[in-house]
Amino acid sequence: MCFAATVSALPVSAESLGDALRDTYHNSGLLDQNRALLRAADEDVAQSLAALRPVITWQAQAIYATSSAATTNSLSDSLDGTISVTASLLLHDGGASALATEAQKELVLQTRQGLVQVEQQVLFRTVSAYMEVRRASEFLALRRSNVGVITQELRAARDRFEVGEVTRTDVSLAEARLAAARSLLAAAEGGLVQANEEYRAAVGRVPGRLAVVSPADVQQDLEAARAFAVRRHPDALGAQHAVSAAELNIRRAQAALNPTVGLSGTLGLNDTGDATRQLSLTYGGTIYQGGQLQSIIRQAQARRDASRASLLITSQTISQNVGNAYALLSVARASRDASTLQVTAARTAFRGVREEATLGARTTLDVLNAEQELLDAQANAISAQADEVVASYQVLASMGLLTAEHLNLGVQSYDPTAYYNLVRDAPATVSRQGQALDRVLESIGE
Repeated sequence: MCFAATVSALPVSAESLGDALRDTYHNSGLLDQNRALLRAADEDVAQSLAALRPVITWQAQAIYATSSAATTNSLSDSLDGTISVTASLLLHDGGASALATEAQKELVLQTRQGLVQVEQQVLFRTVSAYMEVRRASEFLALRRSNVGVITQELRAARDRFEVGEVTRTDVSLAEARLAAARSLLAAAEGGLVQANEEYRAAVGRVPGRLAVVSPADVQQDLEAARAFAVRRHPDALGAQHAVSAAELNIRRAQAALNPTVGLSGTLGLNDTGDATRQLSLTYGGTIYQGGQLQSIIRQAQARRDASRASLLITSQTISQNVGNAYALLSVARASRDASTLQVTAARTAFRGVREEATLGARTTLDVLNAEQELLDAQANAISAQADEVVASYQVLASMGLLTAEHLNLGVQSYDPTAYYNLVRDAPATVSRQGQALDRVLESIGE
């Protein structure tokens, strides 16, 4: 089963939705923030891995001491110095450290899915902002046209009043409608300014002339879409990784009951040149700790149960969101079809009423009412078209498909594995991999 949505190329003179989505992908601060959080989660893997590696420390110490002799009533002082290097290595801890690393890997995978969901939210905001600018622009053009039409009706009413064909009431009605139209025009201008500001916040720049957008191509089978979303939506995949991490944490807590084996060695040198060497092997474990370890196990089990319940809730929510998205799309399509018929009928009626008014069979109020019905129909058509586009992309988002890769945006997608591969082995700063990592971090910070 294939779900596809491709943003087609448009002439250079018009800014396409694809252009806006590409700029959003590059300019989004929210994406940058969550990519940084993912890199921080990658470092948790490196830090947990370091627990099974040697720890080498050094220490330099200077000791100044004074003493007094009661028999001679004299003071003496001394200054001693030592320097030492100590190395320690955890040889075995019952598998707790290894399980901690595996749990952190699952949390990294969960964070990656969270980044995909953030990408969906960012791109959907751009789709909504794009269509709101188009809606507001068309509303503004419609209001300007409406002011022009009513101005003509007012002029005609005044001319007919001069020759006695209508009363002063007809002129006043036209003047009132013109004042209302100008008020709505001002509101439409303000609405466009607000839509432009939302576009700037979503995309990272002001909009140009926006091209017409067709709805995304979505699969019609609702139940197939539900099944697909429950399996592939980033929220569902993230919740599954959370369950895996919770189960690993239970095993990690149980492993803490096992004894540990450690090796340590110290090399020291004092100020007289005497050297000391010490090597020790330790084996031991906890006999009793006030019930803390058992409590940690029970806590981990409770968190596992909570993560399983969260997975169920997430699946139900995803299924509901898919159903809601399809319902909104169905309503938008029906509204678009109905509003198209409404515009055709209202335009025909307006032309007929205006022609009849010139023959004296209709009043100025009839003409103004017919013009208002046409205006309402055109406004409904504009909104229905915008709502259909937004609803179609909402369907993609509910299924987990509103991503740069699925939309074929042609951008260089952020690779979540690149940084992880650099740090997963916990490289030291002096290593070649550590130096490469420093260069990557410098490029990210620029």
